[in-house]
Amino acid sequence: MKIAELLAGIGGRLLTQSAADTLIIENVYICDLLSWVMSHAQKGDAWITVLTNVNVPAVAMLTDVACVIIPEGIEVGELTIKKAKENNITIISSPYSAFEICRAIIKNEA
Repeated sequence: MKIAELLAGIGGRLLTQSAADTLIIENVYICDLLSWVMSHAQKGDAWITVLTNVNVPAVAMLTDVACVIIPEGIEVGELTIKKAKENNITIISSPYSAFEICRAIIKNEA
């Protein structure tokens, strides 16, 4: 699934501009424990997390996930967005819960 399709399916809004139009999402990974994400997330995953601290872009870069999705309209601070932009990390905001995001992704893939 391309990021543009994801955005449409989850009511998403890009918080960072990056190479989003060329990224392909291969899987979804949901976790809020950064050390666990570092050891389990895979390249091409859409990582869903409620965390918004400055370490999120670093973990996203380390794991090479396709994007980070912040659910439930949680606000992301400027420092986190700045770090994501500096490292070409795509961060998406969605008003939906992690469950609803996954359901929308599955629905769009069927």
